[in-house]
Amino acid sequence: MANFHDKVVYQIYPKSFCDTNHDGLGDIKGVTSKLDYLAYLGVDYLWLNPFFVSPQKDGGYDITDYRKIDPAYGTMEDLEELIAEAKKRHIYLMFDMVFNHTSTTHDWFKQALTGNEKYQQYYYFVKGKEDGSMPTNWESKFGGPVWQYVEDLDAYYLHLFDPTQADLNWKNPEVRQELADIVNFWIDKGVKGFRFDVINLIDKVAFEDDFEGVGKRFYTDGPLVHSYLHELNRRSFGQHEDIVTVGEMSATSITNCVGYTKPENQELQMTFQFHHLKVDYQNKEKWTHMPFDFQELKQLLNDWQTGMEKGQGWNALFWNCHDQPRSVSRFGNDKEYHKESAKMLATVMHMQRGTPYIYQGEEIGMTNNYFTDIHQYRDVESINYYHILKERGLSEEEVQQILQDKSRDNARSPMQWTRDGGFSDVEPWMEMNPNHVTINVEDSIQDADSILHYYRRLIQLRKQYPIISEGSYEPILPDHPSIYAFKRTYQNEVMIVLNHFYDKEVQLSLDGIEDYEVLISNYPSHTLTPKLVLRPYESLVLYKK
Repeated sequence: MANFHDKVVYQIYPKSFCDTNHDGLGDIKGVTSKLDYLAYLGVDYLWLNPFFVSPQKDGGYDITDYRKIDPAYGTMEDLEELIAEAKKRHIYLMFDMVFNHTSTTHDWFKQALTGNEKYQQYYYFVKGKEDGSMPTNWESKFGGPVWQYVEDLDAYYLHLFDPTQADLNWKNPEVRQELADIVNFWIDKGVKGFRFDVINLIDKVAFEDDFEGVGKRFYTDGPLVHSYLHELNRRSFGQHEDIVTVGEMSATSITNCVGYTKPENQELQMTFQFHHLKVDYQNKEKWTHMPFDFQELKQLLNDWQTGMEKGQGWNALFWNCHDQPRSVSRFGNDKEYHKESAKMLATVMHMQRGTPYIYQGEEIGMTNNYFTDIHQYRDVESINYYHILKERGLSEEEVQQILQDKSRDNARSPMQWTRDGGFSDVEPWMEMNPNHVTINVEDSIQDADSILHYYRRLIQLRKQYPIISEGSYEPILPDHPSIYAFKRTYQNEVMIVLNHFYDKEVQLSLDGIEDYEVLISNYPSHTLTPKLVLRPYESLVLYKK
């Protein structure tokens, strides 16, 4: 059995986790100081967002040096201590490798700008069209064009993201070797996991104008991504039995993700994909306001579960991450049914086939921030789109509503440790959500019925019952207007998982339900009869052998 099927990963955004050196920013020692809590929760791996040297134009995803710790987060000694202390608690670190691009402050890029041809081949420097205009009409992920002109070189360089994030040229074997060397450097330090950022964008197929879209089809899931990943696997992490890998895939497909994760292909072990997190995008545009489409959500969850299983691929399971609004505010009800809906959403992910990821604060039910002023935001994408939406003629009120729904800052406000906040003893880099008074770790540990204790139980069940980590998946009630349900089977065991997504009671007819026991639920008591009533946001996991 693969060693990661029954494991759970906890994602830490270091800047917002815990501040120990009194500067308002989280740091590596802050993570070390919370290891006992993370062991209590029961997680196996800590995925840390990048803390490498960076000008922080995109929250550290613009890296200046892949082997050096940004002094804002601490020192190499701090990191070595974290790795060692975590290991004592059977917890291992997963590092975030941003290999599609570097910061324009990286030494390679600086060398390229001086005219060094070797390093110009590390990036995409492309001449303009005959009239001097940009090589293609593609749009960047953060708005604006993907090309930046460099006068001294009379050429444009490619940046799929911010202009300070120059795309690396994976067609160059020297680049591929450099990146494998970086992975091996961290493996030698005791790192046991790697998350590869937007890794399916590394094969730029052709530089042509796109008159059907914004260029994505020329750089997403290119045919060479598979061979590049296989090569990276063979040269670095694939030489070790105990290393866990996950790729973040942008606008991907089931077929490609099966390819990326099928064990015999020797590429990665699992993938993140975001289709289920676009069901509240009007016309598939992120910066819009609409309630989520429940039927589409169910369809996508079912398709990815069954499709990946059929192809022997493996899913990374998640609602939340540093780039997504808080799930309880988005798919649950963070006012009237905060506890119930947060637990229901947790049940959905933790009972599926795949490896669950918990994003910091999710386990206590942290909510969106509901900021009301653009000056409260820190995220470059949110600030850019505030101005873009205003230019499109939306009112201040409409723009604020969209930012409240969609801003990445919803995930990035400081972790709520205590009633007083507990993140820092000075003013934090971004203001805390005022509801830390009632939503915090301190109170959650003391409340036996808390969201935190429910997460602990879900993690224990995954380790206790192989059906959860190894069982097959079958959708049930696919057309039900308010229930997402599925069946897991393994050897002679059966599990039925019922999740009610709305706040009205609903009745179900399920034959043979009396033969099951309740494995876990977000309500205290149950009457299992063929006419089953599910209460608002109720989750019920039924098991029989």
